[in-house]
Amino acid sequence: MGKKIIVIDDESAIRKSFELALEDSGFEVKTASSGKEGLEMLKQGSYDLVFLDLKMPGMNGVETLAELRKRDKEIPVYIVTAFYGEFFDELSTMAEGGTEFEVLNKPVDGDMILTLCKGVLEGPVVV
Repeated sequence: MGKKIIVIDDESAIRKSFELALEDSGFEVKTASSGKEGLEMLKQGSYDLVFLDLKMPGMNGVETLAELRKRDKEIPVYIVTAFYGEFFDELSTMAEGGTEFEVLNKPVDGDMILTLCKGVLEGPVVV
């Protein structure tokens, strides 16, 4: 079975763009519309990669990341946001405390999503 990816974002168009970008990749893509829903899905099964929005109603991405890291310190997390500056102080504090994550600025195109997933989950391409 292919590697499993979860996309946690309150915008349905963003979730759909990840599904479309990865539909023929061999990766299994699941989506969640909130941090709470994403954390429940992560409890139910294992995933190999997380894409996480920051600005969401209810539990925001920083809170979701903190909870996720209590359970799994190893899974790669990519924060995909247009609001990095708004959360900069909180994310800097988390990074200084050893919380690992990467940041991608929205918009992210399909080719970038696919390339990133392949690089993280399959390793570099050897020519």
